[in-house]
Amino acid sequence: MNTKMPAEALGFTQYLQSKKHSNNTQKRYTDSVNDFLKWFKKDPINARKKDVLGYLSYLKKKRNQSNSSRKGHLTGLKHYFTFLQDADLMASNPTNFINIRGARKKILYNIYSFTELEELNDNFYHYYINNVGYNKYVSQHDRKRSQLCRQRNYTMLGVLLFQGIATTELKTITLDNLDLNKATLTIKGRKRSNGRTLPLNAAQMGTLINYTQQIRPQLVALYGKESDQLFLSQPLSGQQKSHDDAMRGMLQYLMAQVKHIDPKFVNFKQIRASLITHWIKNEGLRKAQYLAGHRYISSTESYKVNDLESLTDDIAKHHPF
Repeated sequence: MNTKMPAEALGFTQYLQSKKHSNNTQKRYTDSVNDFLKWFKKDPINARKKDVLGYLSYLKKKRNQSNSSRKGHLTGLKHYFTFLQDADLMASNPTNFINIRGARKKILYNIYSFTELEELNDNFYHYYINNVGYNKYVSQHDRKRSQLCRQRNYTMLGVLLFQGIATTELKTITLDNLDLNKATLTIKGRKRSNGRTLPLNAAQMGTLINYTQQIRPQLVALYGKESDQLFLSQPLSGQQKSHDDAMRGMLQYLMAQVKHIDPKFVNFKQIRASLITHWIKNEGLRKAQYLAGHRYISSTESYKVNDLESLTDDIAKHHPF
């Protein structure tokens, strides 16, 4: 490989285009790679972790670049070496596990174990489905609507707890994405995430069957409007409301319900972080990347800090002194 050849001539630009990066992002990453190639002066497939660290040190000591600027260069290199690795030109990515101190870090959450996620699902059912009481002055119509919405919210919560999808992906799920025969849920790829087909948990199968066959048809009749969306929402009386706004309102209400039954619950990003942490520990980094829909392995690696936090908690629990 000609080390003087610019990165874009090696197919890197086409790779970035395939990942749907903007033109400005493509140029920024390509400029970072070309700068590294000029500094390295060797075949990039021979680059090792020490070389990347040397380059980052050079940017700091010789160019006086800030941590934020160096992080930008590192991000470009992460994409470049992933490109070379995907092309079978390198066995491993030399940028793996390299991070810039002082740059913004992934937020640490109080991570749920998988057992605790299952318990949260059970507690929601017990509190909001199985043991719901209504004031005698509540009309039959309002009572029915409340029951249907609670069942819908419970089904939505199961998808968040067991498939670990981002809340913004809920609105993209259609009836065709759910395959109850194969027990899978397909999530469409987006600009910042990959599509994937996720296995359904045994604990949610009955709920999904009941929702699609019993609850959802009643919601369609109640709202008077059919849709291919799996999770239906109703606009406020007399108002036109987009599906995005309606979904946002449903999630806010669902989040308030979960907070009511579990004080340590923060938000649904915490749930997703918990499941990704669980996948990393039990399925490995690459499988976790696929299940999470991450485009880049570095995104999945950032959740390992949560795993370290869990380990620290375990050590403190069993060895308090």
